[in-house]
Amino acid sequence: MIRKHIITSLILIGLVILISTIPLFLIQDSEFGGTDGVADELIQTIDASYTPWAESLWEPPGGETESLLFCLQAVIGSAVLFGGIGYMVGSRSWEKKQGNAGD
Repeated sequence: MIRKHIITSLILIGLVILISTIPLFLIQDSEFGGTDGVADELIQTIDASYTPWAESLWEPPGGETESLLFCLQAVIGSAVLFGGIGYMVGSRSWEKKQGNAGD
């Protein structure tokens, strides 16, 4: 039974990797930019005299570093969210087992 779950998990992980990497190879010469650049362009078209009132304290050395930081932020957020969900499910399961042991 456990072996079947491991195989299913590996297949799903492989599918996620394929789905996330195939567009990078199929769409040539494309730039996957963030919303910050789009927002700047839109603001400039609405009001060309607009000047930002705040600036970044630190500019990453390249786009790869910025992407890495964004991915790390997503991983940490997912770990907190799903770790909390796992803890709640596990504690509920443990409470049920403790309740059944006393019967």
